[in-house]
Amino acid sequence: MKHLANDHLLIDGKRIAHGVHGSGEPVVLLHGTPSSSFIWRNIAPRLIESGYQVHVFDLLGYGLSERPQDPAVDTSISAQVPILEALMDHWGLSTTHVVAHDFGGGIAQRLGVFHPQRLRSLTLLDVVSYDSFPSPRTRQQMASGLESLIKAPDAEHRAHFREWLLTAVHDQSALNGSVLDTYLDFISGPIGQPSLFQHQVRHYDPKHTLEIADRLPELGNLPVKLIWGADDAWQSVDYAHRLNADIPGSELTVLDNCGHFSPEDQPEAIARLLIDFLSRHR
Repeated sequence: MKHLANDHLLIDGKRIAHGVHGSGEPVVLLHGTPSSSFIWRNIAPRLIESGYQVHVFDLLGYGLSERPQDPAVDTSISAQVPILEALMDHWGLSTTHVVAHDFGGGIAQRLGVFHPQRLRSLTLLDVVSYDSFPSPRTRQQMASGLESLIKAPDAEHRAHFREWLLTAVHDQSALNGSVLDTYLDFISGPIGQPSLFQHQVRHYDPKHTLEIADRLPELGNLPVKLIWGADDAWQSVDYAHRLNADIPGSELTVLDNCGHFSPEDQPEAIARLLIDFLSRHR
């Protein structure tokens, strides 16, 4: 399948896969864990058709970007913020609309709190926030030790995370097949499997969102849209309502028949919501 991240850039000596598509007002799409900019493949074309220039990248340690071998390299939510800012500088964007999913939402929240002048608007889809992560299941696995998962044979690893990824969607039949294999390929094999734990699971720490939780009302100075799957098993919709209450003026839409990977379950509905929201805040 075609990937949106089709170019590469060195930032502080680390290779970041990124892509720019279309022309018009800029929109940066941020993915989460355990995914990549691949998750935007069904939404980006609709934004482009509506006259927006779409900017994407794979987080450091994710997808098509570099997976640093050195464990001292920080790939946490906080560490990804300056990478985003460096990319914006490279793209020539002093300000932009940001649309963020999952862990990308933690990055976007920190950008909005510490550097609000760089945002035109903020859209958060099924994002991590407050103490909402890791999920109860992942927290249990982390507490019991990840060693067995880290060292699991490839087939066992893929089977485990195939089942795990399927819990992220409402329509499991739609995710099965080549799409699910693409997600699995990024987090499996001799590079993907250890990288998953080193660059993603190791940083499932809510300190990055808890640190700014009491400052979330400041995001009310920006146009903010919240979009959530009613059936999100990873990030409870209760957090959507909490964010909506804490961010003055924010809008919330909860989508039926939609899980945590909302861009997979409801790409057309999300694209319509984004185009409507962005058009009101050009």
